[in-house]
Amino acid sequence: MSSFKTSRRSALKLGLAASLVTPAIARAQQGWPPQTITWVNPFPAGGGTDVFARPLAAQVGDQLGCQIIIDNKGGAGGTVGASQAAKMKPDGSVFFVGAIHHTIAPSIYKNLDYDLEKNFEPITMIALVPQVISINPNKIAAKNYAEFLAYVKANPNKVNYASAGAGTAHHLAGELFKLETKTEIVHVPYRGAGPAMQDLLAGNADMMFDGMGTSATQIKAGKLRGLAVATSQRVPEFPDMPTAAEIGVPNWLVSTWYGLWAIKGTPEPIVKRMYDEVVKALANPRLQAIWKDQLAQVGGESQADFAKRIRAEIEKWQKVVAAAGVKLD
Repeated sequence: MSSFKTSRRSALKLGLAASLVTPAIARAQQGWPPQTITWVNPFPAGGGTDVFARPLAAQVGDQLGCQIIIDNKGGAGGTVGASQAAKMKPDGSVFFVGAIHHTIAPSIYKNLDYDLEKNFEPITMIALVPQVISINPNKIAAKNYAEFLAYVKANPNKVNYASAGAGTAHHLAGELFKLETKTEIVHVPYRGAGPAMQDLLAGNADMMFDGMGTSATQIKAGKLRGLAVATSQRVPEFPDMPTAAEIGVPNWLVSTWYGLWAIKGTPEPIVKRMYDEVVKALANPRLQAIWKDQLAQVGGESQADFAKRIRAEIEKWQKVVAAAGVKLD
Protein backbone atom coordinates (compact mmCIF):
# COMPACT_ATOMS: atom_id res chain seq x y z
CA MET A 1 0.00 0.00 0.00
CA SER A 2 2.80 2.42 0.93
CA SER A 3 4.46 1.74 -2.41
CA PHE A 4 1.19 2.53 -4.18
CA LYS A 5 0.82 5.79 -2.21
CA THR A 6 4.40 6.77 -3.05
CA SER A 7 3.84 6.13 -6.75
CA ARG A 8 0.57 8.05 -6.62
CA ARG A 9 2.27 11.04 -4.96
CA SER A 10 5.03 10.97 -7.61
CA ALA A 11 2.46 10.90 -10.37
CA LEU A 12 0.62 13.84 -8.80
CA LYS A 13 3.87 15.81 -8.57
CA LEU A 14 4.67 15.10 -12.21
CA GLY A 15 1.17 16.12 -13.19
CA LEU A 16 1.49 19.35 -11.24
CA ALA A 17 4.86 20.08 -12.84
CA ALA A 18 3.40 19.49 -16.31
CA SER A 19 0.47 21.76 -15.53
CA LEU A 20 2.91 24.51 -14.57
CA VAL A 21 5.16 24.06 -17.61
CA THR A 22 2.38 23.98 -20.19
CA PRO A 23 0.99 27.45 -19.31
CA ALA A 24 4.56 28.81 -19.36
CA ILE A 25 5.07 27.50 -22.89
CA ALA A 26 1.67 28.83 -23.90
CA ARG A 27 2.51 32.28 -22.52
CA ALA A 28 5.81 32.28 -24.42
CA GLN A 29 4.04 31.47 -27.67
CA GLN A 30 1.03 33.71 -27.10
CA GLY A 31 1.39 37.00 -28.93
CA TRP A 32 4.43 35.80 -30.85
CA PRO A 33 5.46 36.71 -33.41
CA PRO A 34 5.01 40.44 -32.78
CA GLN A 35 4.11 42.69 -35.68
CA THR A 36 7.78 43.58 -36.15
CA ILE A 37 10.94 41.57 -35.38
CA THR A 38 14.46 43.04 -35.59
CA TRP A 39 17.53 41.17 -36.74
CA VAL A 40 20.60 43.12 -35.63
CA ASN A 41 23.31 42.96 -38.31
CA PRO A 42 26.58 44.21 -36.76
CA PHE A 43 28.05 45.21 -40.12
CA PRO A 44 27.29 48.07 -42.53
CA ALA A 45 24.77 47.57 -45.31
CA GLY A 46 26.15 46.03 -48.50
CA GLY A 47 28.45 43.45 -46.93
CA GLY A 48 28.29 39.66 -47.00
CA THR A 49 25.98 39.42 -43.99
CA ASP A 50 23.41 41.61 -45.73
CA VAL A 51 23.54 39.46 -48.86
CA PHE A 52 22.07 36.53 -46.95
CA ALA A 53 20.26 38.18 -44.05
CA ARG A 54 17.94 40.36 -46.10
CA PRO A 55 16.36 37.73 -48.38
CA LEU A 56 16.20 35.26 -45.51
CA ALA A 57 14.52 37.78 -43.22
CA ALA A 58 11.98 38.61 -45.92
CA GLN A 59 11.11 34.94 -46.43
CA VAL A 60 10.89 34.14 -42.72
CA GLY A 61 8.77 37.24 -42.20
CA ASP A 62 6.37 36.09 -44.90
CA GLN A 63 6.10 32.69 -43.26
CA LEU A 64 5.43 34.19 -39.84
CA GLY A 65 3.11 36.88 -41.13
CA CYS A 66 5.17 39.74 -39.72
CA GLN A 67 7.90 42.14 -40.81
CA ILE A 68 11.54 41.39 -40.03
CA ILE A 69 13.74 44.48 -40.12
CA ILE A 70 17.51 44.33 -40.63
CA ASP A 71 19.15 46.86 -38.31
CA ASN A 72 22.75 47.53 -39.39
CA LYS A 73 25.01 48.52 -36.49
CA GLY A 74 28.56 48.39 -37.89
CA GLY A 75 31.88 49.01 -36.18
CA ALA A 76 34.89 47.34 -34.53
CA GLY A 77 34.77 44.14 -36.56
CA GLY A 78 31.13 43.50 -35.72
CA THR A 79 31.57 43.81 -31.96
CA VAL A 80 29.69 47.11 -31.57
CA GLY A 81 26.46 45.66 -32.90
CA ALA A 82 26.98 42.41 -31.00
CA SER A 83 27.43 44.35 -27.76
CA GLN A 84 24.24 46.29 -28.33
CA ALA A 85 22.26 43.17 -29.25
CA ALA A 86 23.50 41.31 -26.17
CA LYS A 87 21.83 43.90 -23.94
CA MET A 88 18.42 43.78 -25.62
CA LYS A 89 15.35 42.16 -24.09
CA PRO A 90 15.12 38.40 -24.63
CA ASP A 91 11.45 38.60 -25.52
CA GLY A 92 11.65 37.25 -29.07
CA SER A 93 11.45 40.65 -30.71
CA VAL A 94 15.20 40.87 -31.39
CA PHE A 95 17.64 38.37 -32.88
CA PHE A 96 21.30 38.65 -33.86
CA VAL A 97 22.63 37.77 -37.30
CA GLY A 98 26.41 37.50 -37.00
CA ALA A 99 29.31 35.70 -38.60
CA ILE A 100 32.51 33.74 -38.11
CA HIS A 101 34.08 37.09 -37.15
CA HIS A 102 32.39 36.84 -33.76
CA THR A 103 34.28 33.64 -32.95
CA ILE A 104 37.54 35.51 -33.64
CA ALA A 105 36.69 38.62 -31.62
CA PRO A 106 37.33 37.10 -28.13
CA SER A 107 40.98 36.55 -29.10
CA ILE A 108 41.38 40.06 -30.51
CA TYR A 109 39.36 42.31 -28.21
CA LYS A 110 40.38 41.79 -24.60
CA ASN A 111 37.69 44.01 -23.09
CA LEU A 112 34.52 42.81 -24.80
CA ASP A 113 31.46 43.54 -22.68
CA TYR A 114 29.60 40.51 -24.02
CA ASP A 115 30.27 36.79 -24.43
CA LEU A 116 29.11 35.11 -27.64
CA GLU A 117 28.39 31.82 -25.88
CA LYS A 118 26.91 33.26 -22.69
CA ASN A 119 24.84 36.16 -24.04
CA PHE A 120 23.44 34.53 -27.15
CA GLU A 121 21.53 31.34 -27.95
CA PRO A 122 22.71 29.64 -31.20
CA ILE A 123 19.91 29.01 -33.69
CA THR A 124 21.64 27.88 -36.89
CA MET A 125 24.23 28.66 -39.53
CA ILE A 126 22.51 30.24 -42.52
CA ALA A 127 25.28 30.24 -45.15
CA LEU A 128 28.91 29.25 -45.63
CA VAL A 129 31.09 30.85 -48.31
CA PRO A 130 34.69 29.90 -49.19
CA GLN A 131 37.36 32.57 -48.99
CA VAL A 132 39.28 33.65 -52.09
CA ILE A 133 42.40 35.72 -52.76
CA SER A 134 41.15 38.65 -54.84
CA ILE A 135 43.55 41.19 -56.32
CA ASN A 136 42.97 44.40 -58.22
CA PRO A 137 44.76 43.65 -61.52
CA ASN A 138 45.50 47.36 -61.99
CA LYS A 139 47.49 47.33 -58.73
CA ILE A 140 49.09 43.89 -58.91
CA ALA A 141 49.83 42.60 -62.41
CA ALA A 142 50.17 38.92 -61.41
CA LYS A 143 48.30 36.58 -63.76
CA ASN A 144 48.33 33.65 -61.31
CA TYR A 145 49.15 32.70 -57.74
CA ALA A 146 52.82 31.87 -58.42
CA GLU A 147 53.43 35.33 -59.91
CA PHE A 148 51.54 36.94 -57.03
CA LEU A 149 53.58 35.12 -54.38
CA ALA A 150 56.84 36.05 -56.11
CA TYR A 151 55.76 39.69 -56.22
CA VAL A 152 54.75 39.76 -52.55
CA LYS A 153 58.02 38.16 -51.44
CA ALA A 154 60.01 40.62 -53.53
CA ASN A 155 58.11 43.55 -52.02
CA PRO A 156 57.69 42.92 -48.28
CA ASN A 157 55.24 45.29 -46.56
CA LYS A 158 54.49 47.09 -49.84
CA VAL A 159 51.30 45.18 -50.67
CA ASN A 160 48.19 45.88 -48.58
CA TYR A 161 45.02 43.91 -48.08
CA ALA A 162 41.62 45.33 -47.18
CA SER A 163 39.37 43.65 -44.63
CA ALA A 164 35.92 44.10 -43.12
CA GLY A 165 37.63 45.19 -39.92
CA ALA A 166 40.15 44.11 -37.31
CA GLY A 167 39.26 40.71 -35.96
CA THR A 168 37.11 39.65 -38.90
CA ALA A 169 37.60 36.49 -40.97
CA HIS A 170 38.99 38.64 -43.79
CA HIS A 171 41.67 39.92 -41.41
CA LEU A 172 42.57 36.57 -39.84
CA ALA A 173 42.56 34.80 -43.22
CA GLY A 174 45.33 37.22 -44.15
CA GLU A 175 47.23 36.60 -40.94
CA LEU A 176 46.97 32.84 -41.39
CA PHE A 177 48.16 33.22 -44.99
CA LYS A 178 51.16 35.26 -43.84
CA LEU A 179 52.06 32.60 -41.27
CA GLU A 180 51.80 29.77 -43.78
CA THR A 181 53.70 31.55 -46.60
CA LYS A 182 56.15 33.55 -44.47
CA THR A 183 55.22 36.76 -46.28
CA GLU A 184 54.66 40.35 -45.09
CA ILE A 185 51.61 42.24 -46.32
CA VAL A 186 49.92 45.19 -44.62
CA HIS A 187 46.44 44.94 -43.16
CA VAL A 188 44.03 47.84 -43.80
CA PRO A 189 40.76 47.46 -41.81
CA TYR A 190 37.46 48.98 -42.94
CA ARG A 191 34.06 49.30 -41.30
CA GLY A 192 32.63 46.31 -43.11
CA ALA A 193 33.15 44.18 -46.24
CA GLY A 194 31.12 46.60 -48.40
CA PRO A 195 33.43 49.62 -47.89
CA ALA A 196 36.50 47.37 -48.20
CA MET A 197 35.29 46.02 -51.54
CA GLN A 198 34.53 49.53 -52.80
CA ASP A 199 38.08 50.65 -52.08
CA LEU A 200 39.55 47.51 -53.62
CA LEU A 201 37.60 48.12 -56.83
CA ALA A 202 38.59 51.81 -56.79
CA GLY A 203 42.26 50.90 -56.54
CA ASN A 204 42.73 52.26 -53.04
CA ALA A 205 43.61 48.75 -51.82
CA ASP A 206 45.70 46.08 -53.52
CA MET A 207 43.97 42.87 -52.54
CA MET A 208 41.52 41.20 -50.22
CA PHE A 209 40.94 37.83 -48.58
CA ASP A 210 37.24 37.87 -49.25
CA GLY A 211 34.21 35.63 -49.19
CA MET A 212 33.61 34.23 -52.66
CA GLY A 213 30.05 35.56 -52.55
CA THR A 214 31.03 39.22 -52.79
CA SER A 215 34.10 38.69 -55.02
CA ALA A 216 32.64 36.26 -57.58
CA THR A 217 30.68 38.87 -59.56
CA GLN A 218 33.68 41.18 -59.74
CA ILE A 219 35.98 38.31 -60.75
CA LYS A 220 33.61 37.25 -63.53
CA ALA A 221 33.42 40.86 -64.71
CA GLY A 222 37.21 41.10 -64.85
CA LYS A 223 37.36 43.88 -62.27
CA LEU A 224 39.18 41.59 -59.83
CA ARG A 225 41.38 38.56 -60.36
CA GLY A 226 40.82 35.49 -58.21
CA LEU A 227 44.03 33.57 -57.51
CA ALA A 228 43.11 30.73 -55.12
CA VAL A 229 40.32 29.48 -52.86
CA ALA A 230 40.86 28.63 -49.19
CA THR A 231 39.19 25.23 -49.55
CA SER A 232 40.18 21.61 -50.01
CA GLN A 233 38.17 21.28 -53.23
CA ARG A 234 37.87 23.51 -56.27
CA VAL A 235 34.79 25.70 -56.63
CA PRO A 236 32.71 24.41 -59.59
CA GLU A 237 31.98 27.93 -60.86
CA PHE A 238 35.74 28.63 -61.07
CA PRO A 239 37.22 25.27 -62.11
CA ASP A 240 40.61 26.78 -63.02
CA MET A 241 41.14 28.41 -59.62
CA PRO A 242 43.51 26.30 -57.46
CA THR A 243 42.83 25.24 -53.88
CA ALA A 244 44.87 25.92 -50.76
CA ALA A 245 46.65 22.57 -51.05
CA GLU A 246 47.37 23.09 -54.73
CA ILE A 247 49.17 26.38 -54.06
CA GLY A 248 51.20 24.78 -51.29
CA VAL A 249 49.39 26.10 -48.19
CA PRO A 250 47.10 23.21 -47.17
CA ASN A 251 46.41 24.68 -43.72
CA TRP A 252 45.02 27.90 -45.18
CA LEU A 253 41.40 26.76 -44.93
CA VAL A 254 38.96 29.57 -44.25
CA SER A 255 35.27 29.91 -44.98
CA THR A 256 33.15 32.90 -44.06
CA TRP A 257 29.95 31.66 -42.48
CA TYR A 258 26.94 33.55 -41.21
CA GLY A 259 24.53 32.53 -38.48
CA LEU A 260 21.49 33.50 -36.47
CA TRP A 261 21.33 33.76 -32.69
CA ALA A 262 18.59 34.58 -30.19
CA ILE A 263 19.31 36.76 -27.17
CA LYS A 264 20.08 34.47 -24.22
CA GLY A 265 16.96 34.03 -22.14
CA THR A 266 14.57 34.11 -25.10
CA PRO A 267 11.84 31.52 -24.34
CA GLU A 268 12.80 28.15 -25.80
CA PRO A 269 9.53 27.72 -27.74
CA ILE A 270 10.27 30.96 -29.60
CA VAL A 271 13.86 29.92 -30.31
CA LYS A 272 12.66 26.56 -31.62
CA ARG A 273 9.98 28.22 -33.76
CA MET A 274 12.51 30.60 -35.29
CA TYR A 275 14.84 27.67 -36.00
CA ASP A 276 12.03 25.78 -37.73
CA GLU A 277 11.06 28.81 -39.81
CA VAL A 278 14.65 29.49 -40.88
CA VAL A 279 15.17 25.88 -41.95
CA LYS A 280 11.91 26.01 -43.88
CA ALA A 281 12.96 29.25 -45.56
CA LEU A 282 16.37 27.85 -46.52
CA ALA A 283 14.60 25.07 -48.42
CA ASN A 284 12.76 27.64 -50.55
CA PRO A 285 13.93 27.40 -54.21
CA ARG A 286 14.11 31.19 -54.54
CA LEU A 287 16.50 31.47 -51.60
CA GLN A 288 18.52 28.47 -52.75
CA ALA A 289 19.00 30.20 -56.11
CA ILE A 290 20.35 33.29 -54.31
CA TRP A 291 22.72 31.15 -52.24
CA LYS A 292 23.92 29.40 -55.41
CA ASP A 293 24.58 32.75 -57.10
CA GLN A 294 26.75 33.64 -54.09
CA LEU A 295 28.55 30.28 -54.31
CA ALA A 296 27.35 29.60 -50.79
CA GLN A 297 26.57 26.38 -48.98
CA VAL A 298 23.04 26.43 -47.56
CA GLY A 299 22.91 26.29 -43.76
CA GLY A 300 20.27 24.82 -41.49
CA GLU A 301 22.37 22.67 -39.16
CA SER A 302 20.92 21.84 -35.74
CA GLN A 303 21.29 24.17 -32.78
CA ALA A 304 23.64 21.67 -31.14
CA ASP A 305 25.84 21.39 -34.23
CA PHE A 306 25.94 25.16 -34.62
CA ALA A 307 27.05 25.49 -30.99
CA LYS A 308 29.84 22.96 -31.65
CA ARG A 309 30.93 24.91 -34.73
CA ILE A 310 31.14 28.11 -32.69
CA ARG A 311 33.27 26.46 -29.98
CA ALA A 312 35.63 24.88 -32.55
CA GLU A 313 36.10 28.19 -34.39
CA ILE A 314 36.83 30.08 -31.17
CA GLU A 315 39.56 27.57 -30.31
CA LYS A 316 41.03 27.61 -33.84
CA TRP A 317 41.36 31.38 -34.05
CA GLN A 318 42.79 31.66 -30.54
CA LYS A 319 45.78 29.65 -31.82
CA VAL A 320 46.15 31.74 -35.00
CA VAL A 321 45.98 35.03 -33.10
CA ALA A 322 48.60 33.83 -30.61
CA ALA A 323 50.92 32.51 -33.32
CA ALA A 324 50.64 35.65 -35.45
CA GLY A 325 50.87 38.03 -32.48
CA VAL A 326 47.87 39.91 -33.83
CA LYS A 327 47.34 43.34 -32.31
CA LEU A 328 44.48 45.76 -32.92
CA ASP A 329 45.25 48.27 -35.67
